[in-house]
Amino acid sequence: MGLKDRIIGAGFTAFRLTGLHRLAAAATQGQGAVLMLHNVRPWRPPTPGFTPNRLLEITPEFLDATLGLVKRMGFDLVTLDEALNRLAQGGARPFVALTFDDGYRDTVDFALPILERHQAPFTVYVATGFADRTAGMWWLELEEALRTAESVEIADSDLSLAMPTRTPQEKSEAFARIYWALRASSEERLLRIVGALAARNGVDGAAIVSALCMDWTGIAALARHPLATIGAHTISHKMLAKWPDDVVRAEMLGSKERIEEKLGQTVRHFAYPVGDPTSAGQREFALAREFGFASAVTTRPGMIFPGHGDHLTALPRVSVNGNWQDIGYFEVLLSGAPFALWNRGRRVNAA
Repeated sequence: MGLKDRIIGAGFTAFRLTGLHRLAAAATQGQGAVLMLHNVRPWRPPTPGFTPNRLLEITPEFLDATLGLVKRMGFDLVTLDEALNRLAQGGARPFVALTFDDGYRDTVDFALPILERHQAPFTVYVATGFADRTAGMWWLELEEALRTAESVEIADSDLSLAMPTRTPQEKSEAFARIYWALRASSEERLLRIVGALAARNGVDGAAIVSALCMDWTGIAALARHPLATIGAHTISHKMLAKWPDDVVRAEMLGSKERIEEKLGQTVRHFAYPVGDPTSAGQREFALAREFGFASAVTTRPGMIFPGHGDHLTALPRVSVNGNWQDIGYFEVLLSGAPFALWNRGRRVNAA
């Protein structure tokens, strides 16, 4: 466990021991939350000890426990449209809206039966390039390349490293170093370097997407489900703030139009890939409004407050994080208290 995780764990423990999050909830919980999920499936790590993308995956059992907790805490499980209505009207019961990014098969295979049992509406944000099998998942390609490799070497401008990757710990250290170094640079460079590592180690990126993501037949079937809403998530999952205007416009509007063409229904909601301040900012928030999205969600952490009514294309979310599958920890998060600290008291972080 790294330093950041140890600090987070200590914070969770402090809240649970003192109960301060419950005392603060009246001021920090806001009107509700938008939860962010990715994969929901039984946990079967292919390489124990090397699970760099674990934060994006929870078990079906934890999803079930999370939804039970949400209801016990007095939140209503609502659609995104109803969440927007309650935000506009104020004074209604607190809400939770569920969102799933990317368009994974396991949303249907493992999450849907639990969502049906809880009668929980949900939105799936589809990256149309995954459904069309034209885009790749670089973060998974990097993981698979390091899983196979016994060493890794990169010599590219200011990024130069040579590391052994024989053990799970060595693989984890190499992943973290490469991932964050590339996240800090252009996405073009990131894709070029990860693509070369994947090719060198026999990773089939197209096969990863095909195995994990729904095709249009599956998406169309899900779209007919009474609990489901389909939103847009760009074409190729680009970190939009790193790209010029013409690319960003094509990615955002193109994904909306592609889904509407395939499903015959209006797409009202959008999620920014990666979604942190280095991936989505004022330009992207304005474009989401221009393209007619009723809402757009980031990965900036936080609860929903009345002030977000003026920033509907910059909404925060609460991550249901696979590294912290403890229902006591999640109760702390739903109080909003950790986000009040994280955001230094700001209820709205849309800058």
